[in-house]
Amino acid sequence: MSKTILITGGAGFIAHHVIEEILNKTDWNVISLDRLDFSGNLNRLQDIVGERKDKKRVKVVYHDLKAPLNSQIISSIGKVDYIAHLAAGSHVDRSIDYPMEFVLDNVVGTANILDYAKSIDSLDKFVYFSTDEVFGPAPKEINYKENDRYNSTNPYSATKAGAEELVVAYENTYRMPNIITHTMNVFGERQHPEKFIPMCINKILKGEKIFIHGNKEKTLAGSRHYIHAKDVADALLFLLQNNTPSVADETGIKCPKFNIVGSEEIDNLSLALYIADVLDKKLNYEIIDFHSSRPGHDLRYALCGNKMKQMGWTPSEVYKKLKETVKWTVSNNIWLKI
Repeated sequence: MSKTILITGGAGFIAHHVIEEILNKTDWNVISLDRLDFSGNLNRLQDIVGERKDKKRVKVVYHDLKAPLNSQIISSIGKVDYIAHLAAGSHVDRSIDYPMEFVLDNVVGTANILDYAKSIDSLDKFVYFSTDEVFGPAPKEINYKENDRYNSTNPYSATKAGAEELVVAYENTYRMPNIITHTMNVFGERQHPEKFIPMCINKILKGEKIFIHGNKEKTLAGSRHYIHAKDVADALLFLLQNNTPSVADETGIKCPKFNIVGSEEIDNLSLALYIADVLDKKLNYEIIDFHSSRPGHDLRYALCGNKMKQMGWTPSEVYKKLKETVKWTVSNNIWLKI
């Protein structure tokens, strides 16, 4: 019998790529649970599902996870085998201005989906999608491993870390089959135009100046391990389909955690220059010191991807995916205007 996966935030940027991956590589049914706000856009689902002969495999249920799932919502969802919890508030600037909004979305919302999930006897896996930002800024040469200490530098990352601890607690208390993933700076088709890569495409095409966040001396641009959303989706499916036993490590930690990391680290100036080169345009830019004037933003994030590599999963070559994304976005430029 075909499996069913519930994906929270299914109309969001990363989640809709996960749905497409599942439709392409499995016979599973998908239930998207979404409140369709600033982040959720049904046009994403229409783009990937609209003309498919098997589009009935996808069902959309409307719900805001700040509230518990009531009996009507639970009935609409039906039986599920997997839950991938991707719904979250993720805008760092907004979290600095409105921290309680993120506590409600990321901590309370996670508690509500966990409460629902622990009542499912047939649940195979619950995946919580977290972020590299829980570890805070990474000094040069440091790449954080899955169980390294947290050092949240803004309310967004603090609420993601708090939700992670709830996931760990629910596994320890209720013996739930939970796993946690960390990833960083995901890009790809249909990303909101405020994000760095589509923003660069837009400004470079218009000849506008791009401000690159850098160090205090304005000599070094911030850097990240960029990764395409299709790679993130592929990694999530890999984890769902492979054995991830809850066996305590030498420190007693049982809830498995996995870093989903791009193929190489790229500084933001090099990234913008590459996009300009793909577009055959000149880059108009200025390095600015944004971090000193507004704490809560970090110059460098970095994760260690060895654990997933040793399990047999590796990401695509990032520059190839960047080139594909830039060309797709130019050909589908409505996504630069949303």
